[in-house]
Amino acid sequence: MLLECERVEKPAQSYVAGRAEKVETGAAVTGRKRSGDRHIWRNAGRMTKREMYEQKTEAILQPIVDANGFELVDVEYVKEGGSWYLRAYIDKPGGITVDDCELVSRAANDILDEQDFVEESYIFEVSSPGLGRPLKKEKDFVRSIGEEVEIRTFRAIEKQKEFYGILKAFDKESVTIVLEDESEMQIARADIALIRLAFDF
Repeated sequence: MLLECERVEKPAQSYVAGRAEKVETGAAVTGRKRSGDRHIWRNAGRMTKREMYEQKTEAILQPIVDANGFELVDVEYVKEGGSWYLRAYIDKPGGITVDDCELVSRAANDILDEQDFVEESYIFEVSSPGLGRPLKKEKDFVRSIGEEVEIRTFRAIEKQKEFYGILKAFDKESVTIVLEDESEMQIARADIALIRLAFDF
């Protein structure tokens, strides 16, 4: 179950003659982004703009979740249905509540407004991880050891592209699962299109 609390729509900005001007692209849901100087991502190495947004948002959120005894599971900046979403997933033992999400959302929103580093109009959301979220980071895999996972591959392996098994081990090169017949299967990370916790109906 995905638990979502506040959604805050942030208008984009246009930059004319070195100053920021707001472009109204939609009504605010619970707050509006203040204008401010744009951060120029030159000399940023090989990091993409999306990765930069996610990294800077993680840096904002980490002290907030730590102070409240939560875990920052993931941050993602994605485009869905024509809109950009900056999403933070948080968790804690016993599960996250709406009040927990709201607390983090409001604290982070003030800092996001102040730092003002996202160029596009976007919606900021804070949610629980929810079912079906892909395993992406090392801590996702560590947390899921011993759990049943679903793996989909780019190419057919032994005439199939979908596998279910208990996650036994992983490293940078491969993932090892225990199949229903108790045999082990190792799948190269380069072949994996998706890996996530399996739905248990």
